[in-house]
Amino acid sequence: MRERMRTTAVAAVAVALSTALAAPAVAAGPGGGRTGDTDGHRATARAVKAAVEGGVPGVTLRAEDRRGVWTTTAGVGNLRTERPRSPHDRYRVGSITKTFVATVLLQLEAEGRLSLDDTVDSWLPGLVTGNGHDGTRITLRQLLNHTSGIFNYTADEDFGRTYFLKDGFLQHRYDTLSPEELVGVAMSHKPDFAPGAGWNYSNTNYVLAGMVIEKATGRPYGEEIRRRVITPLHLTGTSVPGTRTGVPGPSSRAYGKLTEDGSGPVHDVTRLNPSMASSAGEMISDSQDLNRFYRALLTGRLLPRKQLEKMTDTVAVDDRNGYGLGLMSTELSCGVTVWGHGGGIHGSTSDAVTTRDGRHSVAFNFNGDWTGDPGAVIEAEYCGD
Repeated sequence: MRERMRTTAVAAVAVALSTALAAPAVAAGPGGGRTGDTDGHRATARAVKAAVEGGVPGVTLRAEDRRGVWTTTAGVGNLRTERPRSPHDRYRVGSITKTFVATVLLQLEAEGRLSLDDTVDSWLPGLVTGNGHDGTRITLRQLLNHTSGIFNYTADEDFGRTYFLKDGFLQHRYDTLSPEELVGVAMSHKPDFAPGAGWNYSNTNYVLAGMVIEKATGRPYGEEIRRRVITPLHLTGTSVPGTRTGVPGPSSRAYGKLTEDGSGPVHDVTRLNPSMASSAGEMISDSQDLNRFYRALLTGRLLPRKQLEKMTDTVAVDDRNGYGLGLMSTELSCGVTVWGHGGGIHGSTSDAVTTRDGRHSVAFNFNGDWTGDPGAVIEAEYCGD
């Protein structure tokens, strides 16, 4: 189970796009990449090719393991010009943003500036209230591991029609939405359950987490991510766009169908105002940066041991998946457990995972949002030939 920002009113983003195009072209990765050599990654190459044959417009992927760096691309980055995807593409990473947000909150806890046991109301008084929501009973930990019970604002039907379906999206794609507005959408519904009484993925949790970072530091959450994560790790392809509507180059176009059932024509949805995702899913990155980030995180470069242990203390989602604090664990069919996050936003489906020791990482992107199976690519990379 890999939760993402919803790109239809009723279903979480799954994947990608139309027209089967070229087979994957294996490219050299910078810093020791292997040109044309699929040794150890043959199954991954087949899975990437299968995604494109199944309708994804294009895929870019980077894997790093004991043999070095391996990159592959398949399909196209532009359906009009048929320009291929690049191993260096930047792309919207959707809910992968959540790991960055959780990392900053845990750094603030390590500095004694807040506690995960603090209530939401102690930081954002009077904001989480109405229809049974009560911020005095919800802790910051419950925001980060999705046990708060707070309604997911992207599941609101009016919000879905306005920002995810064709007529609404084309009219409102450049709207600026404040975090308070997003939380207000959630507060118009009843909670999913009492705080701590269950688990349900809610983007509202991370909008609130971003607001707590700003309250605790006096600076926007994006600035704290830049200061604390992006700059120290030299993540040159990673940004927090705020209201910027484009994706910096090098990048590909992003495509969606803007329907509930994934039918109909393809639309170019590259340009949008990502404030609709806020700190739940607005960031942009590339595969090299995502691998570097998750490797640094899991090996203790970003958090003290105590906070990393809290982050990796998971709530069971199902028999193979657990959710920690902005970090998912998945036990694959061959017994390997990987840690990371998936993310989807209009026209973009991404995944980035690594082993607990950080020695084997993979990050990739589909530039579409209605077809394809990211899980099959991860399975192939860790459990294939």
